[in-house]
Amino acid sequence: MRHGATIKPLHTLRATRARLSQYDSHAMTDSLRTLTADITTCRRCPRLVRCRETAAATPPRRFVGQPYWGRPIPGFGDPEARLLVVGLAPAAHGGNRTGRVFTGDRSGDWLYAALHRAGFANQPTSVSRDDGLVLTGAWVTVIVRCAPPGNKPTPVERDRCLPYLGRELRLLKNVRAVVALGAFAWDGFLRAARELGHETRPRPAFGHGATAAVGPYRLFGSYHVSQQNTFTGRLTEAMLDAVFAAARSAARA
Repeated sequence: MRHGATIKPLHTLRATRARLSQYDSHAMTDSLRTLTADITTCRRCPRLVRCRETAAATPPRRFVGQPYWGRPIPGFGDPEARLLVVGLAPAAHGGNRTGRVFTGDRSGDWLYAALHRAGFANQPTSVSRDDGLVLTGAWVTVIVRCAPPGNKPTPVERDRCLPYLGRELRLLKNVRAVVALGAFAWDGFLRAARELGHETRPRPAFGHGATAAVGPYRLFGSYHVSQQNTFTGRLTEAMLDAVFAAARSAARA
């Protein structure tokens, strides 16, 4: 897809169904509600609990006075999604503050703007849980559900969280394309897929623009939408758009 090209609006009925499923908890399946409850009440990793709660109790000056979520972050999007986007973990003053994955920080600005350009989001911004953002055909999640110190979860913390991703994959039965934002998400997805019986040999290596068939899924790699990558030009909008254009084609195949 040419960078900046206009995407035709998604079908009105499809978008309406997506809005209902995201903003009306009764429209979610019991299994998704249960998964969300299990994630948001998890306290299995003492180090991560301390980190997320400390961040909420001692916010930077720009967020003083704002309520903090301070709990693990569930996935967000359309339960009928054909595209899954996987990140590393919520930011201490992004998702950990707002309660929605990739919301309230620069990484989220980049991700949801790209999803909007690709036709999966109704708006390019994501600032709070009640900002009206709706995803149609896409679901966004993370490998580790709590904000980790230094943005570096341990292998043990990763492995405690991975079953949640496995449950999401089982529930999101229509997913066909997966975009992994960074090597950690790529590795985490492969681990979760292996537990579901979808192991790929030889193990595909991560890279921006890399792609691999993993069971019923087509996996795409992208550099993470972190400021470290976007501010330095390692990841550009055109590069990100190319990955989502390829993933969109695979999701609709």
